Amino acid sequence: MSTAGGRNRLEVAIRRKGFDIAEGGSIEVLRDLAFTLEPGTFTCMIGPSGCGKTTALRIILGLDDDYQGAIRLPDARREAGDADTDGGARIAAVFQEPRLLPWRTVEQNVRLALPPGSTPDLDALFATLGLEEMRDRYPSELSLGLARRAALARAFAVMPDILLLDEPFVSLDERTAERLRSLLETLWQTQRATVLMVTHNVREAVRLADRLLLVGGHPASVVGDVAVPLPRAGRGKWDASGFLDDLCETYPETVHI
Repeated sequence: MSTAGGRNRLEVAIRRKGFDIAEGGSIEVLRDLAFTLEPGTFTCMIGPSGCGKTTALRIILGLDDDYQGAIRLPDARREAGDADTDGGARIAAVFQEPRLLPWRTVEQNVRLALPPGSTPDLDALFATLGLEEMRDRYPSELSLGLARRAALARAFAVMPDILLLDEPFVSLDERTAERLRSLLETLWQTQRATVLMVTHNVREAVRLADRLLLVGGHPASVVGDVAVPLPRAGRGKWDASGFLDDLCETYPETVHI
């Protein structure tokens, strides 16, 4: 994976995104949603449920081209309506559901995502994620926590330049979720992908991110861009209550503890 120059830089400029509604007409979900992610940074996008965060991720991934604006991926620019063009950058995603193929084993699911000729150290990756004994298991044999680990393995196996995560730890108990946050942080620090993670959990965002993008309004846009002032070393042990209180007071419509 190259990190030279601005290779991993991601620029998002969604002027407008709407949806047609059954009763006729349309509803505008996003307007002037714009931000830039620098190489190797970890950013969390926070906002109320249903405000358009997942829609923005789908646009960045190229899964939705029915919008006005443009996405500048590493070494390429994709206008609305363009075919998916990534300029050689590797983009991986982890969704709320693990999305593992049920007829494939864990290792087979991971290998399906690999680019031709890629030879990642899957032994080390599975060891880091505690999946050594799960390689030959099928998704139906996994707990939700283990399935989420397999989804992380699939994403990091491609050594992505950009990693997009959509509420990857939702519906997990806090102990399991925190374990997975630590694993995600370990893998990110090893590979240094540019990460954009959607979450409604502000404590989780402050635990992981260098920067918070606060999304709100109708239609939604970025209403706040805040650096996390806590040292990354020992982040989970620092008292962030003062910072969280300030966020809630400054952005009451967007941030809830």
